[in-house]
Amino acid sequence: MINNFSDFCDVLMKCGFSMGGGNPKGIYAVVPYGWQEQNSILSPIKWHTGDFETDPWEWRMRVLEERDDIAYSKLFFRSSGYITKDWYPYFYAVRRNGETFDEAYESGTISEMAKRIYAIVSAGEIPLHEIKQKGGFSREDNAKFERALVELQMRMFITMCGRAQKKNKYGEGYGWNSTVFTTVENFWYTRAFTLPHLNPIESYALIKKQILKLNPQANQKVIDKFIRG
Repeated sequence: MINNFSDFCDVLMKCGFSMGGGNPKGIYAVVPYGWQEQNSILSPIKWHTGDFETDPWEWRMRVLEERDDIAYSKLFFRSSGYITKDWYPYFYAVRRNGETFDEAYESGTISEMAKRIYAIVSAGEIPLHEIKQKGGFSREDNAKFERALVELQMRMFITMCGRAQKKNKYGEGYGWNSTVFTTVENFWYTRAFTLPHLNPIESYALIKKQILKLNPQANQKVIDKFIRG
């Protein structure tokens, strides 16, 4: 029974990874229901209440700001998910397959829009609104921009690392928070962790084994898409 943020982190650390939006999607989610179903669930965990202890929507930023062993980003099925430090290297090995960003771009598996975004993010942690400003992205670019942003997260080239407000000319914050992005390597470097070079085939097998432990009914096609992105 998960009653608060601490319980959530404890379970996640044992499981290694989880979908983030309240839908297991055929794999696994620590919180397996969304806000639409929550009224029929006897649990103190409720979405979109703003309570830092019992609202899973708040937890996605808390793990980034308060912990050094959990990553959260658009990781699975182009949707949000969590991966712990212990399991991240296995997904990284499969998704990256030993390629640098330049090698992936040269091989044609990374879009031009993604390249433009990555060039900005690789210079240092940066909020989403500043990426758009520095890159000169227009409203007409929105659809391609969003696809490329998710593409980079799914390929594990960039990841979320926190949130920040826009600032006025006096340096005062205003408006809604904006997601901050950084490279995957920098994310873990700031958490005193260097991603090891692991074998992609062996890594895939270990992740699959853990998925079947969490959900013995998981379908192979869904498992493959979950692991490979």
